Amino acid sequence: MSTSPPLNEKSDMVERPHHAHHHMDAETRAIANADAKLSNPLRGIPHDRLMADVEIFAQERGLTHLLPELKKGALVAQDSTCHSRLDIFSDEEKRILTEEVTHRWRQTPTLYYMVVMSSLAAAVQGMDEAVINGAQIIYPKQFGIGDSNSKRDSWLVGLVNSAPYLCCATISCWMTHPLNHYLGRKKTIFITCLISFLTCIWSGLTNTWWHLFIARFFLGFGIGPKSATVPVYTAECSPAPIRGALVMMWQMWTAFGIALGDLIDLVFYFIPDTPGVTGLNWRLMLGSAGIPGLIVCMQVLFAPESPRWLISKGRYEDAFNELCRLRFSRVQAARDLYYIHVLLEAENEMKKGRNRVVEMFTIPRNRHAALASWVVMFGQQFCGVNVIAYYSSNIFLASGFSQVAALASSLGFGALNWLFAIPAVLTIDTFGRRNLLLFTFPCMAICLLITGFSFWSTSETGRVAGVSIGIYLFAIFYSPGEGPVPFTYSAEAFPLYIRDVGMSFATATTWFWNFVLSITWPSLILAFKPQGAFGWYAAWCCILWVLILLFVRETKGKTLEELDQVFAVPLGTHAAYGLRQIPYGFKKFVLFQNPVPEQFYQWESESEVSSTGGDEKARREVKEDLEKANA
Repeated sequence: MSTSPPLNEKSDMVERPHHAHHHMDAETRAIANADAKLSNPLRGIPHDRLMADVEIFAQERGLTHLLPELKKGALVAQDSTCHSRLDIFSDEEKRILTEEVTHRWRQTPTLYYMVVMSSLAAAVQGMDEAVINGAQIIYPKQFGIGDSNSKRDSWLVGLVNSAPYLCCATISCWMTHPLNHYLGRKKTIFITCLISFLTCIWSGLTNTWWHLFIARFFLGFGIGPKSATVPVYTAECSPAPIRGALVMMWQMWTAFGIALGDLIDLVFYFIPDTPGVTGLNWRLMLGSAGIPGLIVCMQVLFAPESPRWLISKGRYEDAFNELCRLRFSRVQAARDLYYIHVLLEAENEMKKGRNRVVEMFTIPRNRHAALASWVVMFGQQFCGVNVIAYYSSNIFLASGFSQVAALASSLGFGALNWLFAIPAVLTIDTFGRRNLLLFTFPCMAICLLITGFSFWSTSETGRVAGVSIGIYLFAIFYSPGEGPVPFTYSAEAFPLYIRDVGMSFATATTWFWNFVLSITWPSLILAFKPQGAFGWYAAWCCILWVLILLFVRETKGKTLEELDQVFAVPLGTHAAYGLRQIPYGFKKFVLFQNPVPEQFYQWESESEVSSTGGDEKARREVKEDLEKANA
């Protein structure tokens, strides 16, 4: 199906580029109606019908003893403000439901216990990735692969360092769905953290490079599924007002784990060998990264299971009990229980008879989202950040630092990476995803060039200063931009009915290119020298800036209906809009003029996009649109 606008519309857009109006094709309209249905499946259902549905639900699920709470909960799920108008709610229930919005961080101890556990799991992720940074300045010589001028040794060091990400990209990320489906979120987190603990200890006991490679490859079974499961678990347990902020904390605490791993490297560097044990310092570096994983294993035993997973397995009584632990009142628990139930029913209805993997690439709206998600995920790796996260100690050594100073400088990078990830929670929703990327990528390119070109300095002091300044400034620009944006962007770009498939695609993308980056860096720096290697990734930052300008659409503050229209815009039309932004940006930020910004998206009315008349009408329109799309 053609996605280009009619000729007269295209010519109209050329004549009046400031007021482009985009109409959705049948496929995108079908997705928009499906998203409208999934955004609130209770919308438009009359009161009597809703109460009858709740009674049937309670009888079928053996929850008749909860019927009063379920009826109140269903009303609040349909209209979050109804408690202020209806007398059936007690004063205490009204207070709790109001404070849920006005004091959104006032939550139960169980919820904060879950938040602490999820944050520590993210820190485990960062430590697993970072401890190799310090260990690799010691273990290669012990294993006979420490010749920095040897192509063979460079590739082997890269292979050992990249082993977990090879596992993530090829095997473990694809195990996320079956693990979660059969075991649930809690057990998946327990198993992955246990694997992290055991493989970190195993890594510290190895005596050959290939044995260390095998141990670190199996570490990937702990990293991959955990990276996809913990954010989902957090989202499914959190109330809506703070869900986005809590999910974003995954990136922030992963950065904290990287800083903690760099600190561990510095602390254990001074441990001397003991009789019969060679390389005790690097062994302790690798082994100690597993300790937080063991703590999470013990924590998760007392954490609540995901209510959504329990409901998907038909365990409604258990789900209600877990929601009572996570919420202040039984009405809140009943509301979330019933809402999750109807949402799952609607999702299952939308998925029937559809190949979601195929539709992610054949339907233009989905394909545009997949392309944008791929660009930001690929960019998270090829901006060069993990070259520094995994090899900063070697880079500082090459610039003239001592081993201790190199480890201390790596800690500085990790600390800055974490500290500047904290304000990202605010900046991502203030400046927008696309604008943050367009601003930070040129800055990161300049920082990488400063780092690389500093190696030409004949003065050791100048070389050390230039490398340090370039790397530290890079961390400052990366953390609020390409750090948090990719996972946030990918989670919201796809329509609801294929969001889990889309996130699997995005996660596999980032781990695959992570592997490519980490395995090639040692040989890249041998072939290109530091100047050429950093210049290579600076060039990629410039290429990615162009790709973001042309193909990544802004998603900040958009409703589901608006997102469908954003991604329905034809690729060529959006690329042309991106090119028109170059002279606008030059006038605004270089010449300091005040040009009129182009209002690219002119939304269709909500009545055109989604059906809001009633439940039966919604079902009928969705069915008709899906039939048209399939035809």
